[in-house]
Amino acid sequence: MPAANREDPRAGKALRTTGKKRKKRGNRTGFTTGACAAAAARAAMLGLVRGAVPARVRARLPNGREVTFAIREARAGGDTAHAVVIKDAGDDPDVTHGARLTADLCLLPDRPGEIVLRGGPGVGTVTQAGLGLEVGGPAINPVPRRNIQENVAEAAGELLARSGVEVVISVPGGEKMARRTLNPRLGIVGGISILGTTGIVHPWSTAAFRASVIQGIEVAARQGLDTVVLTTGGRTEKFVMRELPHLAPACFVQMGDFLKPALDAVVANGISHVVIGGMVGKLVKMAQGETITHAGRNPVNTDLVADIAAEAGASEALCDTIRKANTARFALEQLAGIGLDARFLAILGRRVIDTLSARYPGRFRLRVLICDFEGNKMAEVSDA
Repeated sequence: MPAANREDPRAGKALRTTGKKRKKRGNRTGFTTGACAAAAARAAMLGLVRGAVPARVRARLPNGREVTFAIREARAGGDTAHAVVIKDAGDDPDVTHGARLTADLCLLPDRPGEIVLRGGPGVGTVTQAGLGLEVGGPAINPVPRRNIQENVAEAAGELLARSGVEVVISVPGGEKMARRTLNPRLGIVGGISILGTTGIVHPWSTAAFRASVIQGIEVAARQGLDTVVLTTGGRTEKFVMRELPHLAPACFVQMGDFLKPALDAVVANGISHVVIGGMVGKLVKMAQGETITHAGRNPVNTDLVADIAAEAGASEALCDTIRKANTARFALEQLAGIGLDARFLAILGRRVIDTLSARYPGRFRLRVLICDFEGNKMAEVSDA
C-alpha cells in the first residue's frame, strides 16, 4: 500500500494549518478519503438504478459499520451519474479535511458484471514501485478499492448482471492538497491518495489520543501486568494478538505514532517487558531514532535502509538503488526477490532494539514482531 493510514506509513496526510489560532481539538473521529469515495460511488450507483441520486446514502465502511453520508451535487441521467461527499476528518488535523470526494459513474453495457475503477483529476498517479500499487495506476489503496467496489455492487443489484459500470473517483483541488503531503516524494504525482483500512479517521495527532495511549499503559500497570504490546494501528494489533494469545487484553495498546510518550509511560509505570508490533516503514523510523513516527514528520532514512541491506548481503548496486528510492517497502520488495528479506528484517529488528535500549538503558526488556502489509508474520527479534 502507499504510505497511507495510521496503520501503515501514510501518504495523502499532512497537518492542516491556517493563519488563525486553532481551537482546542478533542477526539472526535472522522471518515477516510476511501470511505467518502465509497459513499459517493454508492450514491451515484443508486442514481443509475433509480434515476435519481439520493440526498443521503447509507454506506458500508471497510470495518463493516454502516454510516449515513450527505450527498452533494447529486445528478443522474441516462447512463451516467455524479455524486460528491465532503470529507469530515473529525478532530484529526488532516490536509484532506473538506475535500470533495467525487464519483462519476457510467454504465458499460458490453461488460456485464464488471466494476472498473479509475482515478480522475486530483487523485494521484503511482509512478514508482514500492507502494504495493500498479505503476501508472491511481493511488487508491487496496482496502478502499475493495470497499468502493463492494458498495457499488450492493447498490447495483441486478443491474450489474446486465451491465458493467465504470467508476471514476476524483478530488477537485487534490493536486494542490498533495503538495502538503509526502506523495511527491513517494512518487505519487498529480493528487492525493485514497486511503483508509477501517473507514474511520482517529485523531492520532491530538493530545487526547496521546493521553489515551498513556492511559492504556497505566491500566495495564494497575492490573499488575508486566508486559505491554505497542502497535502502530489496527492491523498490527490484530497481528500481535494472534501471535500472543496468552496475554491479557489490557496488555495491547495502540500507540499510533506516539512511540516516545508510550515508552515514557512504560518506564513511569514500571512495566518490565515491551513488545513492539510493526511494519517495515514504521520500524525504520524507530531504528533511525524518530520519537514520533508520523509520515508527515521526517521521511524514512534510505541511507539507513541501504546500510541494513548491505549488512544483509545486498550488492553495492542494489544498495545504491535502495538509497535513491523513497520507501522502505521498496527495499524489502527488492530484497525479497533475492531471498534476503528475512535477514534484512532481522537486522532491522536488532537496530530498533539497539536504538530504544540506548534511549532507555536497562528499563525494560524488548521484543519486536514484524508483519507484512497483510498482517502476516515476517520476523521476530528480542534482546535476549
